[in-house]
Amino acid sequence: MNQSEVKPTSTAQTVMIWIGRVVSVLVALAFGMSAMMKLKGGPEFAEGMEKLGLPESMILPLAILEIFCVLLYLIPWTAVLGAILLTGYMGGAICTHWRVGDPFMIQVAIGVLIWLGLYLREKRLWGVLPIRKMT
Repeated sequence: MNQSEVKPTSTAQTVMIWIGRVVSVLVALAFGMSAMMKLKGGPEFAEGMEKLGLPESMILPLAILEIFCVLLYLIPWTAVLGAILLTGYMGGAICTHWRVGDPFMIQVAIGVLIWLGLYLREKRLWGVLPIRKMT
């Protein structure tokens, strides 16, 4: 570490970790609500799937996939794998919405929040993706 880099204090690290946890939980809640809506179903949901060009037979597997990926994301030992899988899931969502002409910026923002939450709560990533003070 060179002299121009500032090492965060213990208090700053604790704050970053807690902000990361909050962001991660908010992301997990968004995916959890999405999965529950898929499991609940209903005519409006089926209509939305049809508009996206997705068969109703994909609803249950997508809900299970979301829940599985979120669980991996929330478990510290598998959080990086969970983030990778959730990012891939969001890539598919972006492509699906883009294909039918729907806006997809929310999916992009969720993808960014997935990694922001993980980065802030996972100290191991701080060394891999260092944020340096500009001089």
